Amino acid sequence: MKTLKKILLSPWTALVTLALIVAVTVQGPTFVESVRLRYFDTLITREAPTENNIYTVNIDEASIDKYGQWPFKRTVYADIITELYKRGAGLVVWDVLMPEADRQGGDAALADTLNDYPVILMNMPSQANKNIPRKPGSAVIGSEFIDTIVNYPGIIANIPELENNASGIGISNTMEEIDGVNRRLPLFVGSNGNLFPSVPLEVLRVMSHDDTFQVKLNENGVEKMRIPSFRPITTDSVGRIWVDWSQKSHAVSVTKLPKDFKKGIVIVGTAAAGLGNPVATSLGPVWPQDMQAAVIGTLANNVNIERPDWAPGAELLVLVGVSLLILALSRWTFVGLGTGVVLTAGLIPASMYAFSHYKLLIDAIVPTAGVVLVMLHAYGVKFVSEFLQKQAIKKQFAGYCSKEVVEMLQKDPDLIKRGVRKDVSVMFSDLRGFTPIGEHYGDDVAGLGKYMNGYMDSISRPILDNKGMVIKYVGDASMHIHGAPIEDPNHARTIVAVGLQMLDAVDAYTKEMEAQGLPPAAMGWGCNTGIGFIGEMGSTDRHSYDILGDMVSTAARLEARCKAYGVLCIIGAETYNRTKDDFFYLMLDNLQPKGKTVADLIYTVLRTRGEDYSKDRDAHNKMHDLYRAKKFDEAAAMCKRLAGNFGGQMDKYYKMWIERCEFMKQQDLGDDWNGEFVAHEK
Repeated sequence: MKTLKKILLSPWTALVTLALIVAVTVQGPTFVESVRLRYFDTLITREAPTENNIYTVNIDEASIDKYGQWPFKRTVYADIITELYKRGAGLVVWDVLMPEADRQGGDAALADTLNDYPVILMNMPSQANKNIPRKPGSAVIGSEFIDTIVNYPGIIANIPELENNASGIGISNTMEEIDGVNRRLPLFVGSNGNLFPSVPLEVLRVMSHDDTFQVKLNENGVEKMRIPSFRPITTDSVGRIWVDWSQKSHAVSVTKLPKDFKKGIVIVGTAAAGLGNPVATSLGPVWPQDMQAAVIGTLANNVNIERPDWAPGAELLVLVGVSLLILALSRWTFVGLGTGVVLTAGLIPASMYAFSHYKLLIDAIVPTAGVVLVMLHAYGVKFVSEFLQKQAIKKQFAGYCSKEVVEMLQKDPDLIKRGVRKDVSVMFSDLRGFTPIGEHYGDDVAGLGKYMNGYMDSISRPILDNKGMVIKYVGDASMHIHGAPIEDPNHARTIVAVGLQMLDAVDAYTKEMEAQGLPPAAMGWGCNTGIGFIGEMGSTDRHSYDILGDMVSTAARLEARCKAYGVLCIIGAETYNRTKDDFFYLMLDNLQPKGKTVADLIYTVLRTRGEDYSKDRDAHNKMHDLYRAKKFDEAAAMCKRLAGNFGGQMDKYYKMWIERCEFMKQQDLGDDWNGEFVAHEK
């Protein structure tokens, strides 16, 4: 179960998300392709506009008002074409289909005009032929592969009288993408085994004075195509080119023609409401003649917008590569995040650079979104893992340390996991007189438990209030530290002050218990200061926050000696040295605890309660001077005189010390003896 939890909370589970994203990207569902195409729209339409000598002349509402009911008599068409050339048109494209004879009899006049002026007419693809489309001038290599391009069952052509007199015939068609938007236009289409050029391609052919356009096909579709006097034109496999919507033309009304078209290309089309249908494009709805103008500008200005065959594979490689890199770096949270942000933030600018400089359509949205999803998975898992760690820490430590410590550990769980070598102060405490308490309760385990919980509450509150850390409770004993994990530069002073508060708390608890007819509680404690190794310790399955070090074992031995010395607390030399001016101390002994090789001075701290014990302390120190001078009888006599001093807090100690003096009188002490005492018990 723990192994499964560890696996599920690993950032590497984001590989599942990555695999799903790769699978979706390869399948290319509609929504993915739509997002990609919309991004390409952004790349193309953000380019600075290119002004071309191309005009779209619109048959609009004003034209209907001027010329009357639509369709106009074709003599009007002829007059319009003539007027366009009088005003300097270089080539006229008549983007109005005329598949039926003019009921008003104007076809002959229009046919004459088509003989007099170069005009390109349009045909439309359909499900069946109508009229006979003029056989296009095309040279095809690989005609057996004509089915690989866009094909239509039939072509709707103009009436023969007009079809045959035009300088060129082009197919006016659109080809919507998967989202219904026109972005790419086929330059030619197939029908009944023949290739038919689009209007823009026919414009280039006529302007180049070429008789044909040339196409080479293979089993994959279009391999090459060109107009002999123009240049090779790059298309996709079905003969489409991307429309460069930065190519701008000039839109005017038939009723408001400019004085001079300056030999420009003039495309005439319908724009009155109800006459024409706008086509959906990257710019929104536009009239067909506007789209033709943009395509002509794209071809004329040699704008080769390309979606390379290698692009999908490269995008997939970037998605996988960046995702794996981020996952590998996720163990260092901010390194992984920073790398992910930098790389993903760079994908779109890199894609924009590729388009603006090389006209390559490289998708950055799908790889970016994919990487972001992988990051969200990986770091979401890390967040959940850290949240669970914090909750575990809260559960584990809420009863062992202050609220501030819990919050700090939740913010940085590594404070527990990483071991540190640190200067701290440690205290051991123990309940005194447990035997009569246990006898009082007998088999009443619940009552004893309630009594002990009250005692532990009393001694723990001062620890937690002073931002200490309870390391453990063992039966009626406790161990806690100050100085870690919360920094406390005065931890030695704090731990002594907390010890005195604990004694006061136990006194208050005892009064409460005695008022209920229950046995009194008492405690003893020992503390020490120094370097300890702190961190998470234990077995794989069971561990806790703990501290190790020589100063810890010394503190434990000092607490164990409290009863022997008849005092409530014993303070190690280092703690005393750092706090000697802060509390009222009395030296107890020059003790070499069991297991130690050197002796050190130990002290006790008294609760003065406003009393001045300074003279008594001088006498106490004089007694120790006599002791070190091997004047044991005099030292013992002074102990008797000191009994009752210090509010009686040291009476048990003096009784013990008298016995010590009697013992030391019988020892063979060397000349270098300086008062040390070697303990043979812990």
